[in-house]
Amino acid sequence: MSRLLDSGLEQLTVMVYRMGEVAEKVLGISFRGFIKGKDVTEEVHDISEVLVAMTMEIEDKAFALIVKYQPVASDLRIINSYMKIAYDFERYGRYAWDISLTHKKLSSLDNCALSWASMEQLVEKVAEMVNKSIRALKDHDVELAKTLAKTEQEVDKIFYTYIDQLAASPTETKCAMCNLLVARYLERIADHTTYV
Repeated sequence: MSRLLDSGLEQLTVMVYRMGEVAEKVLGISFRGFIKGKDVTEEVHDISEVLVAMTMEIEDKAFALIVKYQPVASDLRIINSYMKIAYDFERYGRYAWDISLTHKKLSSLDNCALSWASMEQLVEKVAEMVNKSIRALKDHDVELAKTLAKTEQEVDKIFYTYIDQLAASPTETKCAMCNLLVARYLERIADHTTYV
């Protein structure tokens, strides 16, 4: 027998999955803009704002379910988890916008050659993690989710190696600032994938 709460949980689930797709899309646009040296700031900002609105809708739906049905135990944990996941997806959008804006303001939209391979490696790893986190959520794949912790450690290693490379070499200040900030945003996105 189906409970009234189940319909609301299904709606909430669909909302979170859709938000994950939008978050992955905005990160892809931001990452491609960064790698190709294109200004995608406005597009990324607009999609980031959509993610903010989606978070508010998910929170409203979650609170409505709590007030209306007073869920307990596993149902309440699911609702709470979805609210936290929505926040993480919102952060993806914010970091995507930060990457685009930082690149626009500091790098003159050209790639700063210093350790570019490390930056591309970071982007690739983080994009893979975002995709895995969303798939693990949709498929309820615990084993796939567990692989994120190892990949996140790899991202941290690349990040700290990149910082050492920046510190050891003379480079143009704006370029170094841009790449350092972008690398940090990528590292933070990787952290958030482990929370989903």
